[in-house]
Amino acid sequence: MSTRLRFSYADLHQTIAHGVRQIIASDFQFDVILAIGGGGFIPARILRTYVEKPLIAISLARYHPDEPPSDIPFKLQWVEGVNNMITGKRVLLVDEVDDERTTLAFAIGELLAENPAEIGVFVMHNKLKPKKAVFPQTVKHVFVGKDIEDVWVDYPWDARDIVQHERDAAKGGVLEVDEAEAKAAYRN
Repeated sequence: MSTRLRFSYADLHQTIAHGVRQIIASDFQFDVILAIGGGGFIPARILRTYVEKPLIAISLARYHPDEPPSDIPFKLQWVEGVNNMITGKRVLLVDEVDDERTTLAFAIGELLAENPAEIGVFVMHNKLKPKKAVFPQTVKHVFVGKDIEDVWVDYPWDARDIVQHERDAAKGGVLEVDEAEAKAAYRN
């Protein structure tokens, strides 16, 4: 058995709206939103509804099917072809969760080679746990929609049965789930 969190799309939208209020209240005026796929795509798109900035995407992975997570992410899709949207620009990097910080740190390290004017970070959820990396001093703006405990999150976009997912989220979203059941209901 493992503890899992399930948030509804409405919960996530409200969490992102809370983060957007932080961003707007700050002195970080960014030029472009850069979503880390797969989990950052939907939060970045919702964020864009509020701030109306261009949105581009990269795709990084730490997981191969039937293998443990890699310590170093690998690029599936990068910014080739849209470098002009990064170089000299203020970039808001968006992901769904800051878990170990491995993916975020990798993305920032790679982005610095593109010479942005500044990088800020927005994560919908920050897991309250020690991280494997720290943000470089050049990242002065980090925004968090919500801090959460260190448990697995089943996001609605990963659900194979969205109706059941939304029912679980409506009941409070904290579940004790058998791992075999979880793998059957979610791709993770």
